[in-house]
Amino acid sequence: MTSLPRPRARRRHLGAAAAVLGLLSTLLAAGPAVAIPDPGDSPATSGKVSKQDRTEAGTAIGSGKIPGVDEVVHSRNVSHLTNLPKGALKSLNTDLAFQGRYAFAGNYDGFTVYDISRPKSPKVVSQVLCPGGQNDISVSGDLLFLSTDSSRSDDSCNSTAQSPTEKSSWEGIKVFDISDKRNPRYVAAVETACGSHTHTLVPDRGDVYVYVSSYLPDDSFPDCRPPHDGISIVKVPRQAPGEAAVIDFPVLFPDGGNPGPPENPVAMVPTTGCHDITAFPELRLAAGACMGDGILMDISDPAAPRVIDRVQDNENFAFWHSATFNENGRKVVFTDELGGGVGATCNAEVGDKRGANGIYHITGKGDQRKLVFKSYFKIPRHQADTENCVAHNGSLIPVKGRDVMVQAWYQGGVSFWDFTDSTRPREIGYFERGPYSDPDTIGGSWSAYYYNGHVYSNDIQMGFDVLRIRDRRTAGAERVRLDELNPQTQPDYR
Repeated sequence: MTSLPRPRARRRHLGAAAAVLGLLSTLLAAGPAVAIPDPGDSPATSGKVSKQDRTEAGTAIGSGKIPGVDEVVHSRNVSHLTNLPKGALKSLNTDLAFQGRYAFAGNYDGFTVYDISRPKSPKVVSQVLCPGGQNDISVSGDLLFLSTDSSRSDDSCNSTAQSPTEKSSWEGIKVFDISDKRNPRYVAAVETACGSHTHTLVPDRGDVYVYVSSYLPDDSFPDCRPPHDGISIVKVPRQAPGEAAVIDFPVLFPDGGNPGPPENPVAMVPTTGCHDITAFPELRLAAGACMGDGILMDISDPAAPRVIDRVQDNENFAFWHSATFNENGRKVVFTDELGGGVGATCNAEVGDKRGANGIYHITGKGDQRKLVFKSYFKIPRHQADTENCVAHNGSLIPVKGRDVMVQAWYQGGVSFWDFTDSTRPREIGYFERGPYSDPDTIGGSWSAYYYNGHVYSNDIQMGFDVLRIRDRRTAGAERVRLDELNPQTQPDYR
């Protein structure tokens, strides 16, 4: 969940570099939210896999061989079932959410609804044009939520980009009614302080609480001034989403959080909010990845989350990006987005501890619970110096008795890895594409999630991929079926 750029210092992630590279020139002309009908059996939905795409990289993980330009490789236990190139939404692909037989894919231009009832041949159901990066996405019942973290002229889907110094600038959460998947309907918008870089849903009876993460304020921006040491909480009544509103802004860092450089030179920037929060509602816990800090929160009252522990890693972590609990909620995997997602950090020079995952155990009980570091995990396959690569978005594969995760690594591809032994995590499978023919292209898998037997990846440039893993270490996971999956709202697989 990296960021669409603004002309402000806090946008140091993928979107900022994308702007420099001219990638945002692909944005569609702004217009009202429009559901685009299924294009049918077009090249974008044919799902054919080339002979080259079936290349096997052999049984060795981390052999050191970098794939050729535009070559597709994978371990023998992973199959690439299909790829759907981007359709009408031509900008950067972002996050994913799932419900029933549908996948919902974010894009800086809006979002796409896919029918994945036949994973080998998914179909586009509708595409909604609603520019406002990064369009982080989630769903709950008949509601779909989009994050807008770029300054817009207003809250509509035909807004235009403008400077955040303008008093009229808008950014925040947009809400759609998706009861008709072919015709999503825009029903509400809530402006939040410093926008919504990402968001996390915490369902509660008749309401949905939305934890809105944003960061790095600036004194020159009317709606984003320091101190910005917490998160916005938006309450959305399911039966009246038009009444959605901010109900609180809890302070998570009363001491200001990690000061960043020069006190802690490894940190990219000081802590001024959170990048991403993952909630585990069944356990009434949440884990926050907050720039220079990792936090554990009690969310027994979803309207009033409380920080119960906080950790820092000033030796190796540059930017705490996201979090994933293991199945029983006794571990948390935090990711470090070193270089903001645009750097070539999967190489020998950077090493195996920076731009990696940090595995933490949760010890103790109640308010005495603590996060205890165990080890790092980074993909063992070196990438080319033209490939942006770093730990990014993933989810658990629900294997009873084991801790197995699938994860996106931008141009490092999709990694399957086992952290059952927290001190000795290891990769068990992978899928990746070789470097782009244009070495200045930023891309790769933004999100890779396991849902009802398959893995779905939203590739920034290449589109929607469907993968499958067949391995004794993931056996039985296919029997776990979910009605809905927002990876930042972790289900109780037990």
